[in-house]
Amino acid sequence: MLELTRDNFEEEVLKAEGPVLVDYWGPTCEPCKALMPHVHELAEKYGDKVKFCSLDITKARRLAIKQKVMGLPAIIIYKDGEEVERLAESEATASAVEELVKKYA
Repeated sequence: MLELTRDNFEEEVLKAEGPVLVDYWGPTCEPCKALMPHVHELAEKYGDKVKFCSLDITKARRLAIKQKVMGLPAIIIYKDGEEVERLAESEATASAVEELVKKYA
């Protein structure tokens, strides 16, 4: 799981080839913390096909807003630098995230 920052987001996500999953989270977001172990499991399972990254939005608020992340948790799949699909807030369940990953793996 790659830790994203303002400095490496463009390089690791927007300039990356192939599918990239970004887990947007915040330290005070309980649903985010509950979802995180599942996302890490998926990273181990599908990490060879999909690049898994996480972004703590408290350290990159403007970046999150620019990516139209208005609620947490938010799981966004990018492909070749373009957003292709997202799960936000109550849609972001462990099973929904796995289904999303399988689509692009």
